Amino acid sequence: MAKQRRPVKSTARTTRPVKRTQIRKKTATKAAAVRPKRTAAPSRQPVEIQPPAPAPVRKPGFYEAVAVYERGVQALQRHDFQAAAGFFRTVLERYPEERELLERARLYLRVCERETLRAPSAPKTPAERVYAATVALNSGDHAGALDHLQRALGEDPESDHAHYIMAVALGMRGRVDESLDHLRRAIGLNPENRALARQDPDLEAIRDHESFRSVLDTPASPNRRRPARRR
Repeated sequence: MAKQRRPVKSTARTTRPVKRTQIRKKTATKAAAVRPKRTAAPSRQPVEIQPPAPAPVRKPGFYEAVAVYERGVQALQRHDFQAAAGFFRTVLERYPEERELLERARLYLRVCERETLRAPSAPKTPAERVYAATVALNSGDHAGALDHLQRALGEDPESDHAHYIMAVALGMRGRVDESLDHLRRAIGLNPENRALARQDPDLEAIRDHESFRSVLDTPASPNRRRPARRR
């Protein structure tokens, strides 16, 4: 007779349905664990304002160097490049510790040296001075022209060309009597200046003067030298 089998008990545990309230509790617990803790805001402290650092104490040599440097800048603005170069060289040689000025002094010194080489050489003979005076008059530099002419006449008082140009320059400056004196001297040294003066538009400032005609009649000087031919 066959044995009857016993029913096999199932070992698998039966799962119970999870309530929604339990799920909500778990998620709330996790969120609480992740959420950072709030800390109290730090109390505001008053900000201390630091006073500015005191200016460095300057040595007397600094102010001397600045004074020399400024004289060089002023000469450079007047286009007196040789004088300006001398002041800048003084800064470089006497005040090597003033580094703030050395770089600018070197820069301006190079400018002066370049402009000095570019500029024409200064006139040395009376004829060169008269030519420089003529160029100055044409550019409107009456003061420069008078300076050249005074130097030329100081070196050669018998230069009829210098006297003639001096008459022109003085006439333009309104110094009529002096202009007529130099024109008289120019005609006495070289009678050819008489015909030139009659038609020269540069003498319009003195042409209406009552003595102008008598100046044109000036006789030649007995000891006059033969004038050089003008260019």
